[in-house]
Amino acid sequence: MKKGQLSGKNVKEVFDRFATIYDQTRQQLVPCFDDFYETVLTLIPHQVSDEFSVLDLGAGTGLLSALVADSFPKARFQLYDISEKMMGQAQKLFSHQGARFQFIIGDYCEDKPFDQVDMVISALSIHHLPDPAKQALFQKIFAALLPGGFFINADQVQGSTLAIEEKYQNLWFRQVRSSRIDEADFVAALERKKEDRTATLENQLRWLKEAGFVDVNCWYKNFSFAVYSGQKELSG
Repeated sequence: MKKGQLSGKNVKEVFDRFATIYDQTRQQLVPCFDDFYETVLTLIPHQVSDEFSVLDLGAGTGLLSALVADSFPKARFQLYDISEKMMGQAQKLFSHQGARFQFIIGDYCEDKPFDQVDMVISALSIHHLPDPAKQALFQKIFAALLPGGFFINADQVQGSTLAIEEKYQNLWFRQVRSSRIDEADFVAALERKKEDRTATLENQLRWLKEAGFVDVNCWYKNFSFAVYSGQKELSG
């Protein structure tokens, strides 16, 4: 495998291994946790009483879907993840919800086209893809959205220069260390970070526009953590 490429099998194996402890340290590993996830909820263009469909890519243990579901009780969800053990944790979380939640285990880049949905969301997943796969995924997401639909991604981004990227990484290291994270959990996080293939925010916003999205914008950024979105036009 060439440098810069990523095997879906590698990601699956890593996240299978850490599925049961993944959420325990999420707030320590995402220093801006509250604002990061709250921004996603703020961007959802629906009323609390609306019925709409959501596809959560790289849903993992179901954290993002759970936050959205709690705020929008009539929304319906498809959770998509490559890790069977991560998805198993999500299924336990939503076991009392019945048909409101569906679970798909697979590679969202390689599998068949997605079902048509009103919204696609993702958190801390797409940065594992090499750049060409990110671009192809954005096109696939655009095709899956119903007219007027939204894509919201909360993810890690690469610094636009090597110096900026180094500052991002050094700051993250200091912030996580200062949270008094357990050493074993920190080592596990560093192991998962080996699968990161971040891209600059500027490139990702450009790729969304090239895929056909309008009103593309970054709404929140805290060093390497960013939340951005794009919309499919009603006539799209």
